[in-house]
Amino acid sequence: MKNVLIVFFTLIALPMFGQVTLSGMVTDVKGEPVPGANVLLLNTYDGTTSGAEGKFSFTASEKGIQTLVVKFIGYKEYRQQVDLGKSHLGLSIILKEEVNQLEAVTITAGAFAASDESRRTIFRALDIATTAGATADIAGALNTLPGTQKVGESGRLFVRGGDGNEARTFIDGMLVLDAYGPAAPNTPSRGRFLPFMFKGTSFSTGGYSAEYGQALSSALVLDSKDEEQSSRTDFGLLSVGADVAHTQAWKNASWAGKIGYTNIRPYFGLINQEIDWEKAPVSVEGSSASRQRVGKTGMFKVYGNFNHSNFSLHHHDIDDYDVTTLIDITNNFRYINGSYKTSLNEKWSLRSGLSYTLTQNDLQQGDIRLNEFDEGTHAKVVFDGSISDKVEIRTGAEVINRDYRAAVDTSAFVPGFHEVISAAFVEADLYASNKFVTRVGGRVEHNNLLNQVSVDPRISLAYKTGKSGQVSFAYGKFRQSPKNEWLRWDNELEAEKADHYILNYQIIENNRTFRVEGYYKTYADLIKFENGNPFVLTNEGSGYARGVELFYRDNKTIRNADYWISYSFLDTERDYLNTPYAVTPTFASAHNFSVVYKYFVSSLKTQFGATYSFTSGRPYNNPNEDRFNNRRTKSYQDLSVNISYLPKPNLIVYFSCTNLLGRDNIFGYEYSTTQNSEGFYNSRAIRQPAPRFVFLGIFLTLSKDKSINQLPSL
Repeated sequence: MKNVLIVFFTLIALPMFGQVTLSGMVTDVKGEPVPGANVLLLNTYDGTTSGAEGKFSFTASEKGIQTLVVKFIGYKEYRQQVDLGKSHLGLSIILKEEVNQLEAVTITAGAFAASDESRRTIFRALDIATTAGATADIAGALNTLPGTQKVGESGRLFVRGGDGNEARTFIDGMLVLDAYGPAAPNTPSRGRFLPFMFKGTSFSTGGYSAEYGQALSSALVLDSKDEEQSSRTDFGLLSVGADVAHTQAWKNASWAGKIGYTNIRPYFGLINQEIDWEKAPVSVEGSSASRQRVGKTGMFKVYGNFNHSNFSLHHHDIDDYDVTTLIDITNNFRYINGSYKTSLNEKWSLRSGLSYTLTQNDLQQGDIRLNEFDEGTHAKVVFDGSISDKVEIRTGAEVINRDYRAAVDTSAFVPGFHEVISAAFVEADLYASNKFVTRVGGRVEHNNLLNQVSVDPRISLAYKTGKSGQVSFAYGKFRQSPKNEWLRWDNELEAEKADHYILNYQIIENNRTFRVEGYYKTYADLIKFENGNPFVLTNEGSGYARGVELFYRDNKTIRNADYWISYSFLDTERDYLNTPYAVTPTFASAHNFSVVYKYFVSSLKTQFGATYSFTSGRPYNNPNEDRFNNRRTKSYQDLSVNISYLPKPNLIVYFSCTNLLGRDNIFGYEYSTTQNSEGFYNSRAIRQPAPRFVFLGIFLTLSKDKSINQLPSL
């Protein structure tokens, strides 16, 4: 019996003598324990999990040299060869944080991100269509955000003390030379592009990427949709016209086109207007978008837009209302954009594009006729890639080629220019961790008119202060060629320049966004009239802009409701054009405030929307006083509403009204160029064309899926 027991215990003990114990501790680079890490020998069943204090211990029956693997989410995988010839191994494992691009901090200074659905998308088409007062205009919706302000007689984007010309539009990364339709003097123009053609709208109020050049104050980046998944036909009957659209979807491809006719004349016949129209605006507009997937990762897009519009009006003399001048404008616009993007390998991707813009204006003012021709092409290629998990690179090159001329029938001289801007850019995102990133880079440009090379640096920093909040800083130098109306007279004018400094804090959590941002901008080489002569121009202008902005958006607290609140404070002065010294420009107001509210009532199948906007008084110059730009208009206030009723899933009845309370908003005053018999300059207020604009539309969609409707595209 004794011999049996000896044999039994010997058999039990033999495997234990062949095992080795591995123990130790798992920490991060700061020495903090990492609990829950998986610790195992590669390709075996031997292993364990680190405890609450990061400690681990397990026995292994393997022999010889083995590979120890330690894994934990958020850290790089750790590997170490171990010799199992010993009976016990003590290990100290240090895990390094893995930079995850989806969770890492992003740079938000200047790059507005009001939604946490996408890092780049600020507005979807539905946001733009359902913002009361925007009338489905992209710029109109963006004017409810901080950093912008209402300039009612223009309708364009005015950003942080910048002129309306300084906010440039890009479609799929390609520059649009003229993004706004024509308008009568002192009336707002609309953007040329329909929001429903784009899957997202990104808006940067400063400090933007070196990829976007020739933009002095801001960049509006529109990303067109990828291929559609279903076929449909849309009809719209509007109080000011009609439109029809069709989308055809195939496997890996789609085509969408829309043509619309707008005639304001019957509407203006019913509603009294400030403007004495001879022919109110009439336009025909069409757009087309083709999408084709190429291979596994390639996407080829072609987007085109054309517009023909015409109107004429009688401009009354300030001193004598019965003296009028006929103004007639016919505008033709063409834009086409082709782009291709694909993945070159697991780490690098390619984007390329070619765009063409043509704008023709035939203008008659009294007996004088002006023919304006502006044609341009833009070619671009961009490479995005990763050198490592901590270094991302974006680099590329582009050429912008423009021909402009303006001929007056009373002169044989045709002012104009042929400008070619060649540029290259590079930026690197350097991740120190998931919490801290630095972006450095710059842009090099060559301008053929000046035969000069310029270098514009960029640098941005972002630090994650918590799970949802972060602080960002951005600096950059930006430049933009002078406006056509100045460059055509003097082809040797230098580009206008601006330096942006931006500090931002933003927190996004549970469908709520809070953001506060401060900025400081300096302007140099602005266009200046020499001795007040608009035909003798210099680059001796300068200026500054500074301010603070607040933004809060919430689509969580109130069920079926989405609202945002914006406030901007602006302090700016410019010594440019005809100003005798540095003054606040006539388009700038110190305080801008907006509240946008949308609420869907399920039982009524109706969404209600309202927008209230406030802008403090803007300066204007009264030549009867000594001090320039010394006067201020009264504040601008507007309460606009809209209603979207869906009696059937594919049928929408839409109503909107701007300035519901009929407030008499005055944007400024224009003065006679000569004094009257009493030695004063007569004046006239610049008002809205009408107190309100009322819109009614019925929209029907036909498709296999009868629940599809046009609400996202209204």
